[in-house]
Amino acid sequence: MDIRVAAYAVVVDDEKRILLAHWNEGRRSAWTMPGGGLEPGEDPERAARREVKEETGYRVEIQELLGIHSRVIPVSRRITEDATDPLHALRIVYRARITGGKLRNEVDGSTDRAEWFPLEAVAGLQRVKLVDIAIDMAGLA
Repeated sequence: MDIRVAAYAVVVDDEKRILLAHWNEGRRSAWTMPGGGLEPGEDPERAARREVKEETGYRVEIQELLGIHSRVIPVSRRITEDATDPLHALRIVYRARITGGKLRNEVDGSTDRAEWFPLEAVAGLQRVKLVDIAIDMAGLA
């Protein structure tokens, strides 16, 4: 079984809008939480900060750990076409606040844009399940 550990940030502004990144990889695309996989030996909080900056342009401060979500993805549902084993995805979710930067889209990454959405509009978006999981963890549902 393959394993992937990733860190994500729930960022909500004063207008009750949530920051999302548009994941676009292979034949699938949907809105997701800003974040992504840890590099070897990388601290999860540092990974969350790095990924948010890469995907949205914002610098963030991690405020608290909201939770860890564990999911096993069967081989048949994996994106990687040459995968031969299931993927165990461990997703570490933090609450974060913006400390600087400017909204911009990622170039040459797994996301192609970033955007703010009113919390009540999220239900109408094409999104990955992690968005709902993170919103629940943050007590925003």
